Amino acid sequence: MAASKSKRGSKTTELGIGLVGTKFMGRAHANAWRQAPCFFDLKRRPRLQCVAGRDRVAARAFAERWEVATTAPTWEALVRDPKVHLVDVLTPNHLHAPIAIAALQAGKHVACEKPLAGSLGHARAMRDAARASKARTFVWFNYRRCPAIGLVRQLVTEGRLGTIRHARASYLQDWGGAATPMLWRFDAALAGSGAHGDLNAHLIDLVRFTTGEEIAEVCGAMEATWVKSRRSGARKAESTVDDATLFLARLSGGATASFEATRLATGNKNANRLELNGTKGSVRFDFERMNELEWWDDTLPARLRGWSRIMCTDAEHPWAGAYWPAAHLIGYEHGFTSMAADIVRALTGQKPVLPLPDFNDAFRTQCVLHAALVSAREKRWVRPDAYE
Repeated sequence: MAASKSKRGSKTTELGIGLVGTKFMGRAHANAWRQAPCFFDLKRRPRLQCVAGRDRVAARAFAERWEVATTAPTWEALVRDPKVHLVDVLTPNHLHAPIAIAALQAGKHVACEKPLAGSLGHARAMRDAARASKARTFVWFNYRRCPAIGLVRQLVTEGRLGTIRHARASYLQDWGGAATPMLWRFDAALAGSGAHGDLNAHLIDLVRFTTGEEIAEVCGAMEATWVKSRRSGARKAESTVDDATLFLARLSGGATASFEATRLATGNKNANRLELNGTKGSVRFDFERMNELEWWDDTLPARLRGWSRIMCTDAEHPWAGAYWPAAHLIGYEHGFTSMAADIVRALTGQKPVLPLPDFNDAFRTQCVLHAALVSAREKRWVRPDAYE
């Protein structure tokens, strides 16, 4: 693969990164932009140029910790900074659209956290702004950058699974119980939806990415909210999002698919799981064992068939060769680092290791998210492409 450790002293121009957001994703992205040129040969070196956040004191502390050159009093000021070439949007979902659209109109490249937006209307506006701009867009579906997931896509593309018949995807977490205080993620006005937009967005993207197929129809959907209110300081606040959403679907190639996302699956911390069954073989992936892929080769003689484990850490596996020797495991943060490197590649005329999602791609995932909600609430089959 093309990735290798960067050579010290090589001449590269800098790519000024502006971060809008300083919390969990702020740390993940700041680390990725800093680490990418340490592991990958890049024509431009990402530089943390500016950061903006709702809390200016926290933004200054963030800038000091992560060696960001400057802070901006508002995201509008960050977008106007001439030294910022790419705006990285890490805010609650309802702010994705205004920030991204303003950045695109200012001629800045944009990388945005998932889901693309909190609503279909905002997502469509972002897609249209991207189409009208010469700047590039990217969406942080970071699980695409797991070497095991990259291998799944390669196996499917090479025909090793044959025709896909089934896709099963589930994302199970357990942190959203009644003891968890009120957060923006539990407010539909800020998040759009709960486990559905947060977790099913990843699952939909993974199925589309690995199979190369679109989700043609959605049916059999349901959503559930068990925790109706949460602690917010000394008072109670209403929780207005789903705790779990499940739906069935059919892929464009005819395969059946199931999706389940919940924050109340006791004992599951970050169980992002995918299984594909084809006419020649099957694969199983669980992010809690992210360096491994289970593989069934049905083309073998019957006496040799069985589930085998592939340790996806060899140099031949996507992105893995940029990091450590085989079986010296990589972690959550490396998916972001690999994606940051591929973004820089895309901006400098190099080819990413595997395709990156842009606003148009992520809008199709948003259409599926919306179709599932319509199906759940109206009890009917829905075609996601009706919303494009």
